[in-house]
Amino acid sequence: MDLSIQALIMGLVQGLTEFIPVSSSGHLILVPWAMGWKDPFIDSLAFSVMLHMGTLLALILYFWRDWVTLIPAGLASIRDRSIGDDPDRKTAWLLVVATIPAVLVGPLLTDTIESWVRDPAPVALMLCVGAAILWLADRWGSRVREMESMTFGGALVIGVAQVLALVPGISRSGISIAAGLLEGLNREAAARFSFLMATPVVAGAGAWEALKLLKGEAGVHPQASLIVIGFVAAATSGILAIHFMLAFLRKQPVTVFVVYRVLAAAAVFAILLSPHGA
Repeated sequence: MDLSIQALIMGLVQGLTEFIPVSSSGHLILVPWAMGWKDPFIDSLAFSVMLHMGTLLALILYFWRDWVTLIPAGLASIRDRSIGDDPDRKTAWLLVVATIPAVLVGPLLTDTIESWVRDPAPVALMLCVGAAILWLADRWGSRVREMESMTFGGALVIGVAQVLALVPGISRSGISIAAGLLEGLNREAAARFSFLMATPVVAGAGAWEALKLLKGEAGVHPQASLIVIGFVAAATSGILAIHFMLAFLRKQPVTVFVVYRVLAAAAVFAILLSPHGA
């Protein structure tokens, strides 16, 4: 298959699965494996960084109005040394608290975990684990609270849960939405908080991976045309995925994503167990 098509597909996969709770890291492993792609650049760190920058752009473009409000509110709370009754100030600090676990743990465990779970079988297993967590959270959570009513302890719990998304197959959006549901948030509020807290996390992860590139750990020569295709595809599909998820979860449960995860895992195991699977 032409490399431009591969770059386009990978960008679309990254953008969609970063926000739809089915695991972007898992799909970026499974798609090339299932399609038999072995191009070193498509599988490279450099290309992965650009795809993540595409989803970061999607987050910024979609939520810029939120950040234009939240950042000044957070700074004002520092100036005044008070959050008071301002919901914007509180939300800004809820996001700070939720980001702390990823900042502390992510750089220490990312390489170790990703090197451990890189094969299709453990990714498929984690798809099932994530499906079970999401399904149980949707049924156990009270789903009555709005984002502004969260406690700082609840935000920390969601942040700790997000660290589990370092394991390919778990899903960053899936595990953080599940944690939000267990904290009593309604589905849309859980998804919105998940996406807002993803902005600093994705930015930090991209910066961390970019640092590796600067250290010469990419191992390949960047191909500008493929980078542009993947970046634009990830940004465009990411915006569409965010819009879809927020609208979908206003009225629908997460069941369809749970079913998809289980079916995808079953398909992986079926291929692995077939005569030519390995």
